[in-house]
Amino acid sequence: MTTRTRILTGITTTGTPHLGNYAGAIRPAILASQDANADSFYFLADYHALIKCDDPQRIQRSRMEIAATWLAGGLDVNRVTFYRQSDIPEIPELTWLLTCVAAKGLLNRAHAYKASVDKNVETGEDPDAGITMGLYSYPVLMAADILMFNAHKVPVGRDQIQHVEMARDIGQRFNHLFGNGKEFFTMPEALIEESVATLPGLDGRKMSKSYDNTIPLFTSAKDMKDAISRIVTDSRAPGEAKDPDNSHLFTLYQAFASKAQEEEFRAELKQGLGWGEAKSRLFQLLDGQLSEARERYHALMSRPSDMEDLLLIGAKKARAVAAPFLAELREAVGLRSFVEQAAAPVAAKKKAAKAARFVSFREDDGSFRFRLLAADGEQLLLSRHFADGKAAGAVTKQLQNGDALDVRPEALSFSVWLDGAAVADSAEFADEASRDAAIAALRVALTPIED
Repeated sequence: MTTRTRILTGITTTGTPHLGNYAGAIRPAILASQDANADSFYFLADYHALIKCDDPQRIQRSRMEIAATWLAGGLDVNRVTFYRQSDIPEIPELTWLLTCVAAKGLLNRAHAYKASVDKNVETGEDPDAGITMGLYSYPVLMAADILMFNAHKVPVGRDQIQHVEMARDIGQRFNHLFGNGKEFFTMPEALIEESVATLPGLDGRKMSKSYDNTIPLFTSAKDMKDAISRIVTDSRAPGEAKDPDNSHLFTLYQAFASKAQEEEFRAELKQGLGWGEAKSRLFQLLDGQLSEARERYHALMSRPSDMEDLLLIGAKKARAVAAPFLAELREAVGLRSFVEQAAAPVAAKKKAAKAARFVSFREDDGSFRFRLLAADGEQLLLSRHFADGKAAGAVTKQLQNGDALDVRPEALSFSVWLDGAAVADSAEFADEASRDAAIAALRVALTPIED
């Protein structure tokens, strides 16, 4: 049977989805989910949003917009597990378990933290000014998102590869400390669509809400056209050859075009296509691909209760995986029930009982006998003589049926009786304490195993 590849990704709910989100994460994730061999988990990363945003209204609006974007983009909730991160209480608990094994030195190297420190140093501030533990620990929360569902592939932008690698490091550390030979966590791999891993924004930098250079995904056709008109280009006039490989506009076109469209556009730019006409071509391409999805998006935004119902169903599916797995992880780190812990010695005794065994043999005089051996091979009993093997077997069966044993001490040894007759004897011991310990061991060895 072929193992299905589990794919997981999410988008932080701090803003309106833009073309970069769609091309870099949403579109490849939706395409991957349509593979019959894919088991896909997609989520709204609203806990992550709290790291970046302290505006509750903005976060709530963004959660709705991003949910509608996934659904309008073609995500089939019957094929995937689609949920809000904040609906899965097992994720913050796993985050803490992982925090307790994550090396501070590893988190010190996280790009987002280092960038914030560098910015503070450049402006003469304390290196950690304004840096919260949320920002510092961001990679651990992301590791919990990934490891909770043992994702094989994680579609991410190129700037997020480090976080997938850190999830591997943290997961390996947990496995090493608590696995006792078991691999709790699958080691995830980043999945990147090379041509569109990171899209440029209007100013040529990475398209990001932080830079205010985005093209909103499902804005009106007019607003999209206006945004495209603001894309920064060089000063080459119509008729002058353009360099597609150094054009942000061409990179955007390439992310949505077929190979044939891309080659045609490349050739036209080299032949002197004006930037104004090139921007018009980009708008036509995008509007042609996104207009139907745009209509679905606005219909969904007008029916928030429908999206709520779908997300609650997704949360139930996700927790069906997360809850039993977290229980297993809690057990591994020692967060165990006192009742189960108290029962452990009894369980150990039952294992010992299961390991004890009867060994039958025939004497030279033709009689049949048996020995009862402990798990370590020590002889606990040697039977009396029986006329035939059937009689000896009946006695061993009776000794194992769970009835109270009739054990009779005799000086420094003891015998076992059934139906008023002695059927087996012990060896002779050095003292009464040794004899009594052997009687206790015998009772444990003959305790029936319960399923």
